[in-house]
Amino acid sequence: MGKLLTILRVPELRSKVLMTFVFLFIYRLGFHIPLPGIDLSRVAEAANKADENALFGIMNAFTGAGVGQAVLFSLGVMPYISASIIFSLLTKVVPALEAISKEGAAGQKKINQLTRLATVPICLLQSVFVVYGVIYNPSFGLMPDGGTFFYTISIMLALTASTMFIMWIGEQITEYGVGNGVSLIIMGGIIANMPATVSKAFALREDAHQLAVTLALMWLVIILVVVYLTRGQRRIPIQQAKLTRGRKMMGGQRHYLPIKVNQAGVMPIIFASALFIVPTVLGSLPGFGWMRNAFNTAGFVYILTFTGMIIFFSFMWTRLMFQPDDIANNLKDQGSFIPGIRPGKATAEYLSFVLDRITLAGSVFLSVVAVMPNILIGKLHVDPMIAYFLGGTSILIVVGVALDMVDKLNAQLLMRNYDGFMKSSGSSWAKK
Repeated sequence: MGKLLTILRVPELRSKVLMTFVFLFIYRLGFHIPLPGIDLSRVAEAANKADENALFGIMNAFTGAGVGQAVLFSLGVMPYISASIIFSLLTKVVPALEAISKEGAAGQKKINQLTRLATVPICLLQSVFVVYGVIYNPSFGLMPDGGTFFYTISIMLALTASTMFIMWIGEQITEYGVGNGVSLIIMGGIIANMPATVSKAFALREDAHQLAVTLALMWLVIILVVVYLTRGQRRIPIQQAKLTRGRKMMGGQRHYLPIKVNQAGVMPIIFASALFIVPTVLGSLPGFGWMRNAFNTAGFVYILTFTGMIIFFSFMWTRLMFQPDDIANNLKDQGSFIPGIRPGKATAEYLSFVLDRITLAGSVFLSVVAVMPNILIGKLHVDPMIAYFLGGTSILIVVGVALDMVDKLNAQLLMRNYDGFMKSSGSSWAKK
């Protein structure tokens, strides 16, 4: 409580925290505004049919798990995230974009502008799935009376404009609030759905109290493991060469090159989940029922394939974002070296050697977290929404964003000679 009161006593920090909550409140208001001509009571009835019709699940996978609500912010911020992922990959494989990204702040500004522009067509594409896959679906009965063409255009424009507005809210939080705005928006969406989901899942179970205690203990253990491995890093010592300028000796400092255990973050799980949409869609078609049975989410084939894909994408993403040859060349140009390793090619080989083993450990960790919801659903018969909150991308995003927010608050407090908000999350944590 003392640290919280310290934050509230600092005028600048108090303003940042207040602005963050104001923008998040505006963001959540959009989920209570229905799309034009949509009756929310009929949406609730259609959502109850989702267990019998897998279309809602497929549409949610395409559009960020908000289609079933049929509200103004149905698409959420996922189109912008998709555009960001696309340009993160393109800047590593397209020479022109790579050259722009290396121009410093000006280059990053250009990449951000291209990302915003690419968000518009992605929104329009996903809004088509919302209109024709959900609203115009006869089994759900959501289509209102009126002209089909103009109604379709209005829905598409409303969804696209709302996503761009959410993107603007995220940028305002980043500039005037605490933490990364887009990450906080995603985290807010995950947490906001939990109270209703938990109450609904435990309402009809006789062993609700026992199951709640079991899941709470599992949740605490999972959070501790995720925090530990998210903070975990391999620190490679870097020695700066000594230079003599006149009578002065310059350089010679020793620092570290940190390589995170989970270098890829949640990206491998996102890529693997996106590819598994294909067998899900094909399994719903006539004649492809065997595929649905083979890739049952609690089955051995699904878990084995999903784990293999996560490990593959972990190595792929890490190699794209952390390139040992470029790091070795930069160290050589700066006059730095790894003690006992020759600069240049030998340094690149050593970094690649360390990176492969660290990535293997991180990918196994991601695989365990990703398949845990499937095990909980199959063995404990837990509600899917609760299971996915205990594992998969949800827990990684929530913990990662919370740790990032704590680091930002620590930095703000230390600038004013205050103790950190959580001492264990500061520099002393990394030294252990």
